[in-house]
Amino acid sequence: MTRIDAKFESLRARGKKAFVSYIMAGDPNPEVSLEIMRGLPDAGVDIIELGLPFTDPMADGATIQLAGQRALESDMTLQKTLDMARTFREDDDTTPIVLMGYYNPIYSHGVDAFLRDAKDAGIDGLIVVDLPPEEDAELCIPAQEAGLNFIRLATPTTDDARLPRVLENTSGFVYYVSITGITGAANAEGADVGPEVARIKSQTDLPVIVGFGIKTPEKSREIAGISDGAVVGSAIVEKIGAGNSPADVLAFVKSLSDGAHSS
Repeated sequence: MTRIDAKFESLRARGKKAFVSYIMAGDPNPEVSLEIMRGLPDAGVDIIELGLPFTDPMADGATIQLAGQRALESDMTLQKTLDMARTFREDDDTTPIVLMGYYNPIYSHGVDAFLRDAKDAGIDGLIVVDLPPEEDAELCIPAQEAGLNFIRLATPTTDDARLPRVLENTSGFVYYVSITGITGAANAEGADVGPEVARIKSQTDLPVIVGFGIKTPEKSREIAGISDGAVVGSAIVEKIGAGNSPADVLAFVKSLSDGAHSS
């Protein structure tokens, strides 16, 4: 059982939904980024999505793209991202960390070396947005064999013919993207999300977590109420990009987690 599996088991036992937060590793600089990361569990975060900076983040909107640029300008690399996770693990051995990003840095590092190093750093799962199920032999299956969850995205355009293929080698949880388009582009609407979550859950026993378009505590509560949990990324990253202090960022995160946990 991975930390992700254990977290969902614990949440189910307490009748709670999950709150997942995304931050970009190294944004606005490595020191502040680590300070924020360390504060996330006390702010009510159940699972941390740690963004891996990349030069061509094609699925991300301006907010996440700018965060990646700030991180790269601070000399953040894949190795330094793993080092950040390793440092976090010195004080927290229970909060799951999902590394989210693109395949190119992993490929450049070498898949076998990356999986070994990620596992050693305390990474629990991977979301690699530009590797479709047809490429499962490339990273997904080796990751599972190494003891890492490989989390797949489902979207409003994932129809009934495609969904079984998407779910086939997914583990940990399913990440449902509530809107079409890039991150931060629109608001998630419960009336649209609810039937899609039900459709996915009819084909898998995995938790279904909903992200994209969740920006307020009220929306976090609404979306968590019709799924197994909510993910917030762009709204948090916007606070970091605006120069808010770590304390202010974490207070905002706490308001979002309180919303999800009250559903």
